[in-house]
Amino acid sequence: MSRRTLPKGAAQPRSHVWPRCPEAREGEHMNQPTRFLHAGMKLPFMLIVTCFAAWGIAANMTDPLVQVFSKIFSMSALQSSLVQFAYYGAYFCLALPAAFINRRYSYKTGILVGLGCAIAGAFLFYPASIAMTYGFFLVALFLLAGGLSILETSANPFVIAMGPEGNATRRLNLAQAFNPVGTNIGVFLSAALILPNLNTADADARAAMGADALRALRAEELQAVMVPYVGFAVVLVAIWIAIALSRMPTPSERELEAGHELHFGATLKRLLKNRHYSFGVVAQFFNVAAQTCVWTFTLQYAMAAIGTDEAGAGWYLQASLLVFLVSRFAMVWVMGFVRPALLLAGLALAGAGLALYAALVPGLSGLWAVVMISACLSLMFPTIYGIALEGLGEDTKFGSAGLVMAILGGALLPLVQGAVIDVAGATFSYVVPAAAFLIVMGYGLFDFAAVRGGAARPA
Repeated sequence: MSRRTLPKGAAQPRSHVWPRCPEAREGEHMNQPTRFLHAGMKLPFMLIVTCFAAWGIAANMTDPLVQVFSKIFSMSALQSSLVQFAYYGAYFCLALPAAFINRRYSYKTGILVGLGCAIAGAFLFYPASIAMTYGFFLVALFLLAGGLSILETSANPFVIAMGPEGNATRRLNLAQAFNPVGTNIGVFLSAALILPNLNTADADARAAMGADALRALRAEELQAVMVPYVGFAVVLVAIWIAIALSRMPTPSERELEAGHELHFGATLKRLLKNRHYSFGVVAQFFNVAAQTCVWTFTLQYAMAAIGTDEAGAGWYLQASLLVFLVSRFAMVWVMGFVRPALLLAGLALAGAGLALYAALVPGLSGLWAVVMISACLSLMFPTIYGIALEGLGEDTKFGSAGLVMAILGGALLPLVQGAVIDVAGATFSYVVPAAAFLIVMGYGLFDFAAVRGGAARPA
């Protein structure tokens, strides 16, 4: 197998001893064992894993807020989808500043700055619940998600740098496996603390209420929204203190950047010319878009398909996240035997098929198809992230920022699906994530054909 072709001027990756797995390269010593982590990285790895769980909690407490705010403020699906626009839009806006922080200081500094911003945003839910305005909540969500963007831009490449490049994708998948632990906690908090506290009054009943009665009702419901976010902020404070007090050696980071000055223009040019990386950014955009669409509108799908209420629908979302959790750990194991790109392509195709089935066959079986889409989603984010960053060398930090900025897909495509819901209904709207999955499949096939299949990867 020949090595990939890197863009002209890009830093060549350091030589490593690769493990005996499908990610092994030509010319490496297949019979030599390799460390999973560099020396001294066990405690830092465990601490950073808590951050993966933390942003999973935040993301999946936020997903039901589309339906929650739609009911509380009597808005359309498109208007309430601004929740995801604010949340994932912040990821897009703050990822590049995070790269500059990581480049100028360190991954640890980026993680602490990100956690600090997220803490401030989560605490803002308290005054937002008092003000009782939709815009205030969007500001709080933007600041919370902006902090998580910085955190994620720092944590993902830090995990990659914690050990040999040969098992970087598996290591990132293992760390990301704890993200669905957080997502399940987030959905549970929503299902247990937020959704049951929504009043059963529909839009017409609320419109008939007097101003004082409506205000009292909203105050009670928004109080339920606020409590888990403020509790989450307290947990983030504890994580911030633990990381701040811990020594986190980053030998790979220092060795990689020794003697290199920052030339952002040249870096950006190299990244844009690297077709493998740039297609990876596109694939990540549609992966996050599909994931956000599937989970955001699970409540609406369940309510439309089987006639349940918000609280009952919330448990189907919880089931989705449990499927995601089990599948993430399972895929880390399977990846030891099957090429990551091939797994990515196969699961993306399955995700597209399940989404189309849900759109065309609404009902209980369609709802369970929506739930099972989460099994397909389980490996996509870290796998795209890991294989897109392979071989970027000194461009890794800004490459990481580009992949996090691709989370903008989670801000834009839910607006499209919300518009489809307003026109054609919640069940048919799942054609939107189905189309997104097909693009992700294309990237898996591209990577498999370009490198894993034996040809040199095009630059």
